[in-house]
Amino acid sequence: MTQDERLRMERDIVAALKTVYDPEIPVNIYDLGLIYEVDLADDGATTVSMTLTAPNCPMADILLEEVERNVAAVEGVAGVKVELTFDPPWDKEMLSEEAKLELGFM
Repeated sequence: MTQDERLRMERDIVAALKTVYDPEIPVNIYDLGLIYEVDLADDGATTVSMTLTAPNCPMADILLEEVERNVAAVEGVAGVKVELTFDPPWDKEMLSEEAKLELGFM
């Protein structure tokens, strides 16, 4: 994959992640700070490391499936693995500036 292809794919993956919302919070999971890392291999295999706002989130399975489905739909992605972690635990400091504004933390 060329550098231009990698940059486009990374941009498109972030855009795909920004379409996933926690149904209880009106902010996408990327701006919530739930995405810790996106690893895009040269062959297009993609691993997304993410967390949830709480370990007992009732929407966990749905969010993980939506992340996998949306990232897999990005042109050039050849398989997606979603890894759920709680280390470090999520806190509101992980919110983007946009999310803080939307949720009234600013």
